[in-house]
Amino acid sequence: MDVTPAAGPVDGPSPEAGPSPVDGPRLRRLLGDPELAWLVDRARRRLAREQPLTGSVFLRTPTPAQRTSVERLLGRSPGSGRSLTVRLDEVDAVLRRSGVSPDGLASAVVALTGPVVLLGPARAAESRAWQEAYAPLDALAAEVPALTAWVERLRAEGLVRRLAGTPATAQALLSRVAVALGALPAGAPVSLPAFSARLLGGAHALDDGTPLATITLAGVRALTGFPDGTGAAWRRDAWASAGLLRDELSSTVLTLNLRGTPALDWMADAGEPSVLTLRQLIRRAPNMSAPAVRICENPAVLAAAADTHGAHSAPLVCLQGQPSAAALALLRHLHEGGAALLYHGDFDWGGLRIASALLRRVPWRPWRFTAADYRAAALTAPDGPPLTGQRAEAPWDPDLPQALLELGVRVEEESVLDLLLSDLE
Repeated sequence: MDVTPAAGPVDGPSPEAGPSPVDGPRLRRLLGDPELAWLVDRARRRLAREQPLTGSVFLRTPTPAQRTSVERLLGRSPGSGRSLTVRLDEVDAVLRRSGVSPDGLASAVVALTGPVVLLGPARAAESRAWQEAYAPLDALAAEVPALTAWVERLRAEGLVRRLAGTPATAQALLSRVAVALGALPAGAPVSLPAFSARLLGGAHALDDGTPLATITLAGVRALTGFPDGTGAAWRRDAWASAGLLRDELSSTVLTLNLRGTPALDWMADAGEPSVLTLRQLIRRAPNMSAPAVRICENPAVLAAAADTHGAHSAPLVCLQGQPSAAALALLRHLHEGGAALLYHGDFDWGGLRIASALLRRVPWRPWRFTAADYRAAALTAPDGPPLTGQRAEAPWDPDLPQALLELGVRVEEESVLDLLLSDLE
């Protein structure tokens, strides 16, 4: 609580000018000494908490001047201990007896420092204001249930309080967040600056590091299920998951023997891998009809397929780790075109997380990626690298995590390369 310094002027009209019986000039001489500011402050805090001005207050390691001021106020020595103790009842009695403040210490404190705001009602009002600050997001969550749990987490974690500071600032901020999220996911991919300029009043409104971008990106992830991560590339792909493009060229996906554009047809005829950018996929997605497309996690699988089968390999897409915006755009397009998507990844916790992240975005079926496949592969390499890290789930096969725990061996795609290649003939 802000307290007007005791040595300064009385906040508001002089006590003599109003009906208060407080003797302002004498009060400032008696209790307005700067060396007594700590005493006035303690009394004011008690008033704000609606506590009685009785009992003692203490000051550790007081200065000689502070001891002298207390002695002058009470008319006696306060003692010579390491701390300074003052009984508020005694101060109240001095003020009443002297006629300086006939109503006692409480009236004197108000006369010196101004009206006291009671903390109980103030805190209740602030709590209501913070609840009202989330009204724009609550209204949006009522329309988009996928955001409900995120809004509750946002309220509980205190991120908005740290970024906004006050309920009024928070409500203005969350109103803009709601405007942005209410327009997502974008019906057609659009540049992030253009989206920001159209809806939020400036092309840089969603630049990295701004409170608006921080909260909106968290909402985007709740909306689209984009996995956790860090770094510029991750943020770019997270925005892209809702159709907002920061960079159309940096996000790529590696493919083999996809067809549907002149360039892809030429590469497929040669049996050579292709790298597709997000820009290419947005502007001219492959016009390809295939009953099935297989997906792998590691480039070594795709390279081996090109070396072994060349132009005769079945179509293959490689994620190269977490699915990029380009990979998601391509796989959605293939799925919407009727292709069955078959996925294989590393048998370890990281591999399961990557597969789960992809499954939240695009439907796929396992390609030699079940508990039975893991057990068979682990038996051929019992001395493989040990399984490390925290457990992850496998929604496509709930038995798979338990199998990994039982055998405790990592099985990377390169270890089952011959089996994978046999499926690509």
